[in-house]
Amino acid sequence: MDPDGLFDIEEAPPAPVRQAGASSPLAARMRPRTLDEVVGQPHLLRAGAPLRRLVEGGTAASVLLYGPPGTGKTTIAQLVAGEGRHFVALSALSSGVKDLRAVIDDARRRRDRSGQVTVLFIDEVHRFSKTQQDALLGAVEDRVVLLVGATTENPSFSVVSALLSRSLVLQLQPLGDDDVRTLLRRAVSEERGLNGAVQVAPDAEDALVRLAAGDARRALTALEAAADGVTGTGDTTIDVAAVERAVTEVAVRYDRQGDQHYDVISAFIKSIRGSDPDAALHYLARMLVAGEDPRFVARRLMVHASEDIGLADPTALLAATSAAQVVQLVGMPECRLALAQATLHLATAPKSNAVITAIDAAMSDVRGGAVGSVPPHLRDGHYAGAKQLGNAIGYRYPHDAPGAVLAQQYPPDDLVGRDYYTPTTHGAERTLAERVPKLRRAVRGD
Repeated sequence: MDPDGLFDIEEAPPAPVRQAGASSPLAARMRPRTLDEVVGQPHLLRAGAPLRRLVEGGTAASVLLYGPPGTGKTTIAQLVAGEGRHFVALSALSSGVKDLRAVIDDARRRRDRSGQVTVLFIDEVHRFSKTQQDALLGAVEDRVVLLVGATTENPSFSVVSALLSRSLVLQLQPLGDDDVRTLLRRAVSEERGLNGAVQVAPDAEDALVRLAAGDARRALTALEAAADGVTGTGDTTIDVAAVERAVTEVAVRYDRQGDQHYDVISAFIKSIRGSDPDAALHYLARMLVAGEDPRFVARRLMVHASEDIGLADPTALLAATSAAQVVQLVGMPECRLALAQATLHLATAPKSNAVITAIDAAMSDVRGGAVGSVPPHLRDGHYAGAKQLGNAIGYRYPHDAPGAVLAQQYPPDDLVGRDYYTPTTHGAERTLAERVPKLRRAVRGD
């Protein structure tokens, strides 16, 4: 608590990272104490990289750390503080301009009195209003504080440009499976962790890695819950069942590299094709809870929109594409809503496979050699000498005819009269089922 009782701050003692007590959560106890203990983010931590230089005191620049939860943003902020720097942590969810000014005033006094640098860590910095962000500008520019802002959203869209230009923007990536595995094994064996009190079966470790989905905090929290569960019964081995009981996620059995991956996505698509929105949502939930990449789901929805719905509902592809954009711009967990909306749209839409049937039939003919010459009147006539070759001569402009449709040959000679697209009578395609035969008769002069 500050002397005036205005707000709570976290202060670091003279150590690289504040040490959590034995009663603290496992994730807090296992927080890396030095840069060498940090796993993942090799693009930021290699020798000479800006972040390593910042942590090691070789440079002094404010930084915005952008990445998903559990990738080390708070740890890196504390490592930046290191020894000799004063560390203050604020949350954008509960702090205002008055809080910021109090921290800045204290930082200025520390700098002027003893030359001590204040590292100001702001979690969820994207939630600060423009006024709050503007209040930081002077202190950041004059290096009264060394700002480390953490955000799960792209700062280009959520942080004011003036603050962006005064900060390094560093993107953290989700931890790889090997990184998560390293953290789990370290937590099991080290004294500050579980100190060897339990062992983790290989398939249970795989389950924990899948469940983590690149989030170190989630992995360690699940491990701690599973360990508590087995030690409470006098056992010392964590198996898959123990993991499932601890985290209540039966979907942990879903294997992104195994049969379950293909079985669940197959059931998902077949449920949409079969117009069962409830089953489709079930399989979507199984994939998302188990940590499936939402981009994979979005891609399958876009394919399905044309393969099984097509022109029976022309808005289906738009809905799937929009959901994919939300996945890319927003990410989990919020993008689950767009994926659910697109899933329901596609599951309840009228169905038609006429699009895939048509393109596959056309491609089959082409592969079989049906690639006759383009009729001369359809060839490009815009270059010098084209007319001497007979190109574009005799072409009739459809807009000159009533209804913008007239008799004219479009396919090669060998494919005249070949039909590929056969509309169904489902949904919006019902209109096309009536219109396409009329168009063919008019174009072919029948």
